[in-house]
Amino acid sequence: MRSKTETGRKVAELLKNAILEQGSVLSGGILKVDSFLNHQVDPYLMNQVGLFIADQFSSMRIDKVFTAESSGIAPALATAMRLEVPMIFARKKRPITMLEAASESAPSHTKGGTVNLYLSTEFLKPSDHVLIVDDFLASGLTIAALGRLIVKSGCELVGIAAVIEKTFEGGRDFLKKRFDVPILSVVEIESLDSERPVFGDDN
Repeated sequence: MRSKTETGRKVAELLKNAILEQGSVLSGGILKVDSFLNHQVDPYLMNQVGLFIADQFSSMRIDKVFTAESSGIAPALATAMRLEVPMIFARKKRPITMLEAASESAPSHTKGGTVNLYLSTEFLKPSDHVLIVDDFLASGLTIAALGRLIVKSGCELVGIAAVIEKTFEGGRDFLKKRFDVPILSVVEIESLDSERPVFGDDN
């Protein structure tokens, strides 16, 4: 799902401008977008992102939108609101109120270790069709862990969407080998080697 409608291109431009004006490139291939996505949230921008993602998957049956806390919640919630379905997020610590849970783990580049993800089994039914929405698609390891949680719950994964894809980390190919579903990203970044991100359509 790499082609974009006119609406998609407009949303992508909004997101690119936010990345260029408010983001910064850190060492180790890390893109800091804390001012509008990963810490502080720009409600208008995330709403536009969610509308675009939802519209791209509108022809499919989707019963739930699934993400991981906490940075995926804003775009996932905006998507779920457009689709008029519940949004679920995997927890990184299991609360005492989560009596029965499925769990998976994935290494996190930004957190410098392994992250555990917990999903309460009461919120996904085997009949559910689930769309994953996350903030970044980089290595694909966290999204793959979310996909495994969906499979463990007996549900059907119908698609994957990310706000920002770092194509140079190979996550899309990694996920394609494991899940036969469409993969969408709003903005693609091909390089973070300089102070300015190189976007996928800049060349």
